[in-house]
Amino acid sequence: MNPYNTPAPAPSRPWWRTTPALLGLLALVALLSAFSLPLGFLAMIAAMVSVWVLSPWRWFTRIGATLSALLLLTVGASLGGQVDDSRTAPADAKTAANVPASGTAVSASPTASKAAKAGDYTGRPLNEAEKDVRSAGYTAINHDAADEDRVIILRSGWTVCFQSSNTAAKTIDFAAVRTSEPCPEKDGGPLPWPKMPNVVGATYNKAVEDLKQAGVDLDQVTLNDVYLDIDTPTAGEAAKDGDDWRVCFQSPDTGTKVGFVTTVNLGLGLWTDADLVRHCPSEKDTTYKIPANDPDYNDGSSTDRDHSAPHRDSSSSSASSTSGGTSVGTVHPGSFCSPPGAAGVSSAGTPMVCGPGSDGRDRWHRA
Repeated sequence: MNPYNTPAPAPSRPWWRTTPALLGLLALVALLSAFSLPLGFLAMIAAMVSVWVLSPWRWFTRIGATLSALLLLTVGASLGGQVDDSRTAPADAKTAANVPASGTAVSASPTASKAAKAGDYTGRPLNEAEKDVRSAGYTAINHDAADEDRVIILRSGWTVCFQSSNTAAKTIDFAAVRTSEPCPEKDGGPLPWPKMPNVVGATYNKAVEDLKQAGVDLDQVTLNDVYLDIDTPTAGEAAKDGDDWRVCFQSPDTGTKVGFVTTVNLGLGLWTDADLVRHCPSEKDTTYKIPANDPDYNDGSSTDRDHSAPHRDSSSSSASSTSGGTSVGTVHPGSFCSPPGAAGVSSAGTPMVCGPGSDGRDRWHRA
């Protein structure tokens, strides 16, 4: 029992919870990050745990300690970079010390002192050309080779057409166009796009020859039909019967420049020596090649339709007597037909008959 009634001394804190220990841990953050950023980051995590869990500091003091730890991590990493740079200095000095200290300077080899020459980079991707000339000690600049003065952004998508070099300034100026474009005849000239020839009235085979001769890429050509009852052929089908398909319409118009994004459209009509209708319609997709394929064709009786159909050959009706209809000559499989039971033949010579299709409407199908 204390006779003087004095308060007992406060219990002492463990050393790791004291302010000096916490400040030392913060200093360790900067020290470790100077040698290894991952170690410094781990030390910062430990310091944050100590500050917010073990320290007796107030909240604003803890926030200040947290910001200080982040700052110390950054400073330590920066110092680490300076230390790494300084480590190379002795090696450089050692290399310099190994140079013979004679009165005559050691001359560099002619190969090392001679600057690398820049080659011819026309036809190469612009980004590769600029990389090579920079490795040769030149400065690369570029501009649009066409007369459009476009800004070059993605160099890998441009191709070098012309180059000019300044030996004194050690610069090379590349004139380039987009990879899909042709080079102009001279730097700053117009792009020499091919012009659309006039192929209307030509057979498909002749039209293809004219397009090739004009320089038009056939991958840009699309085909379509001009009659409502004739399906569009593929390029292979059109080439197979290239003299039976005729170009009725074309776009773009004759003389128009065909750029790399331009689509060339050929509207094709099909007729053979057996067809009665052997001319193009006045407009696309407005008429039927075989009038009987029109669902609205001749709303009268079937007898009237038999007598009024200009394309039917009554002399061949006996050929379809098994179906009870009449023969209408060449037809297209799957197209609308009339009257039911009529017979025909496809362009490949397959016998066809007019009957209900899957949609309930009369269409041409195999006999």
